Amino acid sequence: MKYLNFFNKILFLLNSIAVTLLLVSYTIPYLPPSKFAILSIFSLGVPLLLVLNIIFMIYWTLLLKPQLFLSLSVLMLGISHIKSSFNFNFKDTMFDSSVEIMSYNVHLLNLYNWIKNDNIPEQVNNFIQDKSPDILCFQEYQASIAPKFNYRYHFNSISDNKSELVIFSKFKFINTGTIEFSNSTNRAIFADLVIKSDTVRVYNLHLQSTGISTDMSNFDSDQSDALIKQLIKSFKAQELQTKLIVSHLEKSPYKYIISGDFNNTAHSYVYRLLKSNLVDSFELAGHGFGSTFSFKYYPLRIDFILLDSSFQVFRHKIYDVEYSDHYPISCTFKIK
Repeated sequence: MKYLNFFNKILFLLNSIAVTLLLVSYTIPYLPPSKFAILSIFSLGVPLLLVLNIIFMIYWTLLLKPQLFLSLSVLMLGISHIKSSFNFNFKDTMFDSSVEIMSYNVHLLNLYNWIKNDNIPEQVNNFIQDKSPDILCFQEYQASIAPKFNYRYHFNSISDNKSELVIFSKFKFINTGTIEFSNSTNRAIFADLVIKSDTVRVYNLHLQSTGISTDMSNFDSDQSDALIKQLIKSFKAQELQTKLIVSHLEKSPYKYIISGDFNNTAHSYVYRLLKSNLVDSFELAGHGFGSTFSFKYYPLRIDFILLDSSFQVFRHKIYDVEYSDHYPISCTFKIK
């Protein structure tokens, strides 16, 4: 009993540290990376802090100890953060008048053979034909090796030194455009789509890449320092890019959808700016841990579909296919 009491005291100390860090993490979406660079990186650790506090809460509950209220109260305070990382909604409804949009970072369609598979473009095409979303947004598209996707309308803004983005659609375009980011290979594009009697603007964006590799098996301290510097630089660039996008959003004459690879989490400053008064399809209709990036042992949700709050969201899907370092996500919705 003496040793158990000592163990529980140590555990409660660790619990207190985890609670404090989680509380601090709740402020990160309000802190611009340009002024709080180190704290902005901390947003990547929020899912781990949530899990740790849930484990502590369960442990104290099993012992019938009042310490359970420490983590419980902080978790309840940040319930929106929990839903942003893992959700357990079982919506899976389809209606005749619903529309499906898919977002997928295809990692250049395996141009440099990161995946030991020569048929990635064909497999991606087969996957898209099978799912047949009404609107399809690709990031890191590679037109030179891409198959012919079966869509009547498409907009692809190509330049020699920029990441390719493309929007495919079964609906007619009445306008398209590009938002260029300075000193970056990333960008955003948009298209105005006529969906029955409505016009909806769809944004496809790829914010500044972070340089995080899916393989961290040989990670050492020198690489850790370099990664921190790279993350700080990337998050600062993302802040400027997001402000450009937000300025563009404010001038939109139509209701809009934002999709793409944010290269940051739902606990970040850039996500809060982009989401604003929109809804996150995963939070409304997602299920599971929400991981969209193939990062070993750690769930990272960095791909999003954000919609006008007047749209009715029925389903959010994450497809577990290994044709890229990202997983495709889709949302089924209806315009009210």
